[in-house]
Amino acid sequence: MNWKEDYESKFKSADEAVAVVKDGDHVAYGEFAMASPYLDAAFAKRVPALRDIILRSTTCPFPPQAVLADPGMEHLMYNDWHFSPASRKLCDRGLCRYIPMNYHQGPETIRRGLIHAIDVLMIMVSPPDQDGFVSLGTSSSIVPTYLEKAGYVIAEVNSSVPRTFCDEKSKVHVSQIDCFVQGPNLPIIEAPTPPPTKVDEKIAEMVVGLIGDRACVQLGIGAMPNAVGQLIARAGLKDLGVHTEMLCDAYVAMAEAGCITGKYKTTDPGRIVYTFAMGTKKLYDFLDGNPECMLAPVDYTNDPYIIAKNDNMVCLNNAIEVDLYGQVASETSGPRQISGTGGQLDFITAAAHSKNGKGLICLSSTFTDHNGALHSRIVPFLEPGQIVTVPRSYTPLVITEFGIADLRAKTTWERAEELISIAHPDFREELIHQAESQGLRIRRIRE
Repeated sequence: MNWKEDYESKFKSADEAVAVVKDGDHVAYGEFAMASPYLDAAFAKRVPALRDIILRSTTCPFPPQAVLADPGMEHLMYNDWHFSPASRKLCDRGLCRYIPMNYHQGPETIRRGLIHAIDVLMIMVSPPDQDGFVSLGTSSSIVPTYLEKAGYVIAEVNSSVPRTFCDEKSKVHVSQIDCFVQGPNLPIIEAPTPPPTKVDEKIAEMVVGLIGDRACVQLGIGAMPNAVGQLIARAGLKDLGVHTEMLCDAYVAMAEAGCITGKYKTTDPGRIVYTFAMGTKKLYDFLDGNPECMLAPVDYTNDPYIIAKNDNMVCLNNAIEVDLYGQVASETSGPRQISGTGGQLDFITAAAHSKNGKGLICLSSTFTDHNGALHSRIVPFLEPGQIVTVPRSYTPLVITEFGIADLRAKTTWERAEELISIAHPDFREELIHQAESQGLRIRRIRE
């Protein structure tokens, strides 16, 4: 049987395909924009007839109907490797649980059997090419390892999925998939970035001042990293490389401005390397058939050893709070899970080991709560329940709209002084008082 005959013989309806799920199964969805709402809807109809199901995703961009079909969690438990806004809202309702992990370690936890193998994997792919290979589209991440270990693989075929250039591990042949379902070919989910604020733009200006020609750049998630990318595109920086976890629209602007050549990268010279992409149709169209962009599994893109091989790595990430000791909280607000560790520690660690590398933690100096009260993001200490994403021993440069605090090789009192100097002026006096009450000597600021 040739691959075309094999492919045609594997088609079923969505309802027929998900009928393979049985009591006690561990089920995984495709990741990010490659999660299939079509297969999820079919699976949701089965959930009330099943028991002891564990569902796993990575940043599913929509609330799975399979989860909503069981609000009492009598049939299914839902776990997410990294929270999307949809996962966060489900968690607030007690319907989603977080899996703590440094992102690059995800595939290895599966290979070692530290986490239960997947019985049924449901993904979304492109139609096959002339050689019988489908594309994983905008996300490789942990899926190649799932494909190695999953008991049964169901794939929705969607002609809207971009055919992305990828490494060998992310190539998927129709023979690796047990069942195909023809979906409605809806456009894949977009994630437009909100416009940057004036604070975002001010921080972006400082960040761009730290990036030189030939740097290799990683931008995190959110409006401010996107603002950095847009500013890079206008700043005339030359011969930049890209080795990142997430690819967003800002990289398209950088590429179109001629800033990215990748000529001086040690790993994958000339290529933009990423493990998932989330953005608008413009980004997805940029990726479609583009050999300059290489999709790869997360245990490659986020491995600190591999990242650090590139000189001049500039790794930029957001945070929720930083305390006066330099501990960075980026994933929770108190005990409330907001996002996840993701690749933040992976890239901050890599920047520390890259020749002339820079790790940047960027955040606005304040936030306003739902009652309209202003709060400092530079805090005396993290509140109970707050999770440390980057330990103080690895925290590098912290940037707010009021400046740059370089914490590398600083004493505890020097760190406190640096951080207070970039806090909002309205909170500095109280932070000085709190620092001194904690035994941190504050000298230069008072002078």
